[in-house]
Amino acid sequence: MNEGLAFRRCEQITRSRARNFYYGIRLLPGQKRRAMCAIYSFARRVDDIGDGSLPGDDKLVRLEAARRSLEQIGPDSTDPVLAGIGHALGNFAIPLDAFRDLIDGVEMDARGATFETFSDLEPYCRQVAGSIGRLSVGVFGTNDSAGMQLADDLGVAMQLTNILRDVREDAGRGRVYLPRGDLDRFGCGEDPSAAPVQAMGSLIRFEARRARSWFERGLPLITKLDPRSAACVAAMTGIYLRLLARIEKQPDRVLYERVSLASWEKAWVAARSLTLVTAAGPHGVGGRMNGGVRRDGAGAPVRGIGSGSEVGR
Repeated sequence: MNEGLAFRRCEQITRSRARNFYYGIRLLPGQKRRAMCAIYSFARRVDDIGDGSLPGDDKLVRLEAARRSLEQIGPDSTDPVLAGIGHALGNFAIPLDAFRDLIDGVEMDARGATFETFSDLEPYCRQVAGSIGRLSVGVFGTNDSAGMQLADDLGVAMQLTNILRDVREDAGRGRVYLPRGDLDRFGCGEDPSAAPVQAMGSLIRFEARRARSWFERGLPLITKLDPRSAACVAAMTGIYLRLLARIEKQPDRVLYERVSLASWEKAWVAARSLTLVTAAGPHGVGGRMNGGVRRDGAGAPVRGIGSGSEVGR
């Protein structure tokens, strides 16, 4: 398929469906932006199967078809998404096995997997979200083992944030991703939607601290990237950190509504990310990320791109 046509379709999908990621993706130069849109479009296709209303067995059939379609990736494919990935492969070392990891993770969902401990949940997070991080660093150009590990860790952090944000929606679909051991420890029972509000609030704060520790592990990835790629990661991460901070502040909200950021706020984080990376470089911006607060030499707080208190300044 014509390269321009394939990439235009992938960009349309990403603009309309990537609620958080596109704000970072659009900071990339054209070639990288188009490659990331192709990656996202295939990932969206797989996620839509997992999130759909089909019975589990039907989902497994469709996921197997998605797995087989990876063999058809190439610039001559008639499928614009597969063609877009094929064109991107001509420019970037994209680890296609990460797509298979993603499918493996969504298959766990289709089979109704449950998680007794965080040690059980972590591999799932690496499959469904760390895989996207690994695909991304192939485009960013930092696909050594250290870069891959850091991207994987950021994926775990973002997926844990997603799990907290979607507690109510997931419970409505009969899915519980919070580890059962943690639910028991905080007296929440097996169904988060029926748990005492105070108990769930304590559990969510505990899980939010866990997510923040994974952000801390993965954020050094920014220092390994070129400025535009660093700005992309900083924007994506900044949006998730602001979302996490909002959940931490009012943990019971996730039981009643989907916690989210306004479009203007996401755009502000992206613009701020690009400004900070341009001014301070990838190494300078890394210290301003997690939680949005760092300390200066006198111990005073310095606000950064993840800070909720800087909105509107």
